[in-house]
Amino acid sequence: MSRLSFSLEAKATGSRARAARFKTLHNEVITPTFMPVGTMATVRAQSLQSLESTGAQVLLANTYHLLLRPGPEVFRKLGGIHRFMNWKKSVLTDSGGFQIFCLPNSRRMSEEGAEFRSYVDGKKILLTPELSIDTQKAIGSDIMMVLDQCIPSTADHGTALAAMDLTHRWAERSLKARGDSPQSLFGIVQGACFEDLRKLSAEAITSLPFDGFAIGGLAVGEGKAEREDMCALTADLLPENYPRYLMGVGTPIDLLEAVHRGVDMFDCILPTSMAQQGVAYTFQGRFDLKRGVYKFSEAPIDAGCDCYTCANFSRAYLHHLSKAKEYLGWHLIGLHNLWFYQVLMREMREAILEDRFLGYYREKREVLQTQDQENPMNRPRIKPPSAKLPKELGDYAIHASDSGFSSIRHKPSGEIMHSVNDPNEEANRLYIEQSNLAERLQGPGDELVLWDVGLGAAHNAMAAIRLYEKLAEKSDVLRKLRIVSFENDLNSLKLATASAHVFPHLKHAAPYHLLEKKRWQSKSGSVSWELVEGDFTEKFLGAPIPDLIFYDPFSFKTDLELWTLDCFRSIRSFCRGHATELFTYSASTAVRATLLAAGFFVGQGLGTGPKSETTRAFTLPPSVQMLLGPQWLEHWERSGAKIPSHITESLRIDFERHVREHAQFGEA
Repeated sequence: MSRLSFSLEAKATGSRARAARFKTLHNEVITPTFMPVGTMATVRAQSLQSLESTGAQVLLANTYHLLLRPGPEVFRKLGGIHRFMNWKKSVLTDSGGFQIFCLPNSRRMSEEGAEFRSYVDGKKILLTPELSIDTQKAIGSDIMMVLDQCIPSTADHGTALAAMDLTHRWAERSLKARGDSPQSLFGIVQGACFEDLRKLSAEAITSLPFDGFAIGGLAVGEGKAEREDMCALTADLLPENYPRYLMGVGTPIDLLEAVHRGVDMFDCILPTSMAQQGVAYTFQGRFDLKRGVYKFSEAPIDAGCDCYTCANFSRAYLHHLSKAKEYLGWHLIGLHNLWFYQVLMREMREAILEDRFLGYYREKREVLQTQDQENPMNRPRIKPPSAKLPKELGDYAIHASDSGFSSIRHKPSGEIMHSVNDPNEEANRLYIEQSNLAERLQGPGDELVLWDVGLGAAHNAMAAIRLYEKLAEKSDVLRKLRIVSFENDLNSLKLATASAHVFPHLKHAAPYHLLEKKRWQSKSGSVSWELVEGDFTEKFLGAPIPDLIFYDPFSFKTDLELWTLDCFRSIRSFCRGHATELFTYSASTAVRATLLAAGFFVGQGLGTGPKSETTRAFTLPPSVQMLLGPQWLEHWERSGAKIPSHITESLRIDFERHVREHAQFGEA
């Protein structure tokens, strides 16, 4: 019998949505419920007062991080996390399995547990199921989670089966370690995206005396439709009289879809992490408050919202705070987002109790996916080229090389895209050939997602499209290719398409459709190309997780934000353990060190033109030995450019430590 005294109150007609309540050691929780993420015993940029004002019932803290700092002895000494952070309601602690999986430092999985190196003091720690539970008992959370092995949801069947079996054995050890503690403990169903494994895992986990059950292993690489299918399948396999928790998900539309499929509990960092980027969620859709359209807006984020932010501050002020990167903007927008998430939970609960959820679901699923509905971006149509072709447009001009090819020059900086090499040859050698794109596309398989960061004159994207068309002439069995191009200034492509006689790679319908419609699809439907316009650091979160990244923005001088530690960390975090490979033309010590500090595994790339080498990076350790070794690390230690200019003195020590202790250098 569950320690939570779970009570199912209502089930929606025409939907699996349900409303329930349960009691923890600190309060009664009504569902559906969203748990703000307080990884380090604090929800970033929020006070306890602001959290309480939103109506949050449960906070999530992370065992892995709290084990390392401040440590279980602090919680034992001070009487647990509730007294430590002065939080009166419930706390759920994650076991740390996902964080270990994403560690940039050394880690090794075994039957005994997960061995990793502490980012605090560099010591090696073996996190066993017993140590995880012992730490959670010291923390004093109301709900503990078993230690599980997290893998990409796109893993093969054998890998998923092995990880699932290990998770089951660890679950039994976790239960034994819990002993007679009054704290509740949830089991986790794994199995990646394999229906047979999900059924086996649910059968094994629900046979054990847990107090609730979590759906793990999603939002780590699969597509939205596949995630929803696996969520529905797994939720149906869980007992009706216990709480169901979908871990690490997600956006407002994700929550609506999961409640519709029978889930009760959620957590995600998005309300606060997106607030840091100026993004606010509302029932009119998502608002990007950094956009210039809000510079003079006196309206609140949402006139129908009762939160402190909407009652006191305009979009213009929040736009200013976001552009200035002021901490107060993060706090205020984050407060609004957390408030909105809790209102969404309450509205769904009311709709279930009143048996009108299906109508509510149909009404909200569209608006929750819209972006800036009140102020849509105006997209000018591209006029056909006139007889007199322009040589300049905005900040860009056509540059004629002495070698007979044309490039685009950025007038403010004087930089030239592909100043020495023929840009088409460089695109093929550096990106197409080096990524083995032809081999990756041949044969059956899931859609291959390619990010083209720095669209420019579309040399790289068009090289990929031309390759696909060439392969399709010889084979009927190819994976689908989805190209997502990111660009904040389309004038370079507009200028090039108007002068296609000197840019022959653009003699194709695709780039013209892309400029006019923001997307293009081949007649067969096998190749799609979409344009994401705006600040890459803000926009990529809405894109599918990439298999390949062609990273080709301008240099530090022109596009500094795209070469920073924060940007690379965000990309790696977004990929969430997916095996993504990144290629870039830069081989600078600073760029490679930044990629390493962000957690990428970094290797030497092919040379092209005057460059003796370039750089390739991996989110997961590559299967072949192609990484920079101790010799490069020694070179970096001696380099006068070892620390990028954007790293402040206060961050220097951590930056150097992350580079030195990277797993690819072993014990170096």
